[in-house]
Amino acid sequence: MASFNKVMLMGNLTKDPELRYTPQGTAVVNLRLAVNRRYKDRNQEIKEEVCFLTAVVWNKQAETCNQYLHKGSPVFIEGRLQSRSWEDNSGQKRSVLEVRAERVQFLGQAQSRVAASGPSEETAVEPPLETTETAWLDQTEEDKSDAS
Repeated sequence: MASFNKVMLMGNLTKDPELRYTPQGTAVVNLRLAVNRRYKDRNQEIKEEVCFLTAVVWNKQAETCNQYLHKGSPVFIEGRLQSRSWEDNSGQKRSVLEVRAERVQFLGQAQSRVAASGPSEETAVEPPLETTETAWLDQTEEDKSDAS
């Protein structure tokens, strides 16, 4: 049976990034994202609906997102859907569907700040960020296997 799991989203952050570290020291950040959709209803009136999502970013890419993004930042995220379930402190089963980000592109001012600042000792991203129109933050295959 064939399957395909790919998500591409463009929207704005609804909160500042939430950076934390796993017990093994791996960086992980949650990006809360609002994605708008405009459409015309039966009466040809323009309507807008908003979808709120969480994108999870890992490793060095997570630290870079935390450094340069903030509430309101526009981003383009490419990744896959991932579901998790667990039991909370009161014994209730909980579950969530989120986007596991594989690539994050900063849009607008965040992109300009990354390009203008360039990599430093503290913020170096390997490979170094390009100072072109697109500043993709890709994870290497090694990073992806570490996070799984």
